[in-house]
Amino acid sequence: MSGVTEVDSVDVSTTLAPASIGTLKVRNRIMMSPMCQHRANGDGRPNDWHLVHYGSRSVGNVGVIMLEDTAVLPDGRLGNGGLGLYDDAQVAPFKRVIDFCHTNGATVGVQIGHCARKAFLVDGIEEAAAHDTIAPSAIPFNPESPVPRALEISEIPGIIEAFVAASRRAVAAGVDFIEIHGAHGYLLHEFLSAAANTRQDEYGGDLAGRARLLLEVVRAVRKDLGEDMPLSVRLSATDLVEGGNELEDSVQVAKWLRDEGVTLIDVTSGGLTSSPIGAHSVKQPALAAAIREQAGIATVGVGGVNTIGDADALINEGACDIVGIGRALLRNPFWVREVEGSLVGFRPEPHEKYRGMD
Repeated sequence: MSGVTEVDSVDVSTTLAPASIGTLKVRNRIMMSPMCQHRANGDGRPNDWHLVHYGSRSVGNVGVIMLEDTAVLPDGRLGNGGLGLYDDAQVAPFKRVIDFCHTNGATVGVQIGHCARKAFLVDGIEEAAAHDTIAPSAIPFNPESPVPRALEISEIPGIIEAFVAASRRAVAAGVDFIEIHGAHGYLLHEFLSAAANTRQDEYGGDLAGRARLLLEVVRAVRKDLGEDMPLSVRLSATDLVEGGNELEDSVQVAKWLRDEGVTLIDVTSGGLTSSPIGAHSVKQPALAAAIREQAGIATVGVGGVNTIGDADALINEGACDIVGIGRALLRNPFWVREVEGSLVGFRPEPHEKYRGMD
C-alpha cells in the first residue's frame, strides 16, 4: 500500500509493530474505535470521566485513540451528553485529555460530525423534537422520530465552515489527525445515500451530486489544515438498506476522497436505519480490504476483532493498515499491554517501578 511503511518490527506480531501511514506515526496499529459515551454533561466539554476513559487506554498502550463523535454545531449532537468543538471554550478541556494521552505515547485523533436527523434521539423523541433537526431531505430516521427539515442550499456554506472551525479547534487542542464522520446515518452519510437523499439540486441525484457536500467539507478542511496533517474519513461501505449505497459506490467515493488528500478511510457499515450493535461487524474487514485494494488508499478495519491473531490476520492479509477495536477495549483498557505481556513477557514502562511480588 502506497504511503505505508514499517518503522520497526516485532517478530511476534505485525500489529504491534510501530508504523507510518502517510505522515501519521503510530506505536502500534491498534486503534480504539470512536464510541459515544454520552458523559459531557450538556456542555460538550470533556471532563474527568473522559480523562480516565481515554487516559487509561493510553496507559494501556493503545496505539491510536480516536476520540468519540464530536459535534461541529450544538444541534448536531447525538444527545446532551455528546462532545462538541463548536465553541472555543471547549478547546482547553479537550487539550487536557489529549495531552495526557500523548504523555503516555498514544496518537490521538478526533472524529467530527453532525448527527442530522439522528440528533438527540438518544435522549428521547421529545428532546429530539425540541431541536432544529436538519437533513438532506424531509425523511425521518424512523417512523417515530421527528421529521427533519431539508437543508437549504443557502445554509450549506455554514455547515462547511462549522466543520472547518471544529477541525481548527481540534488542532488547537493538540490532535495528531482529524476524522470526518461520513457514516452511520449522520449528515454527510445522509447526503451520500439515495435512501436518505431525494434532492433534485446539485447536492442530490447521482452519486457525484450526493457526494458533493462530503467532498466540499473535506476540501475545505484539507485546505485549512495544510498538506501535512493526516485526514481520515469514516465511511459506511454499504448502507444495508434497500436503495442505499453498495460497496462499488463507496469505492468510487473513496477514490474521490483520496484525490482530495484524504489519508485514511475508516471503514464501517450501516447506520441509516436502526439495527443491533455489532450486527454486521464481522463482515466489515472484507469491506475495508476491498476499498484498500480498489481505491488505493489506507484503511481502518473494524469488526469482530477479539484476539491479536484476528488483528494480525487482517494486517498480514492486506485487509487494512490499522485495526479498530471497540468492545474489547471497553471491557479491558489494558488489552494491548496484556497481549504484549503474553507474547514477549511482562516489561514495565521506564517510569513504572514495581516492588515485591504479585
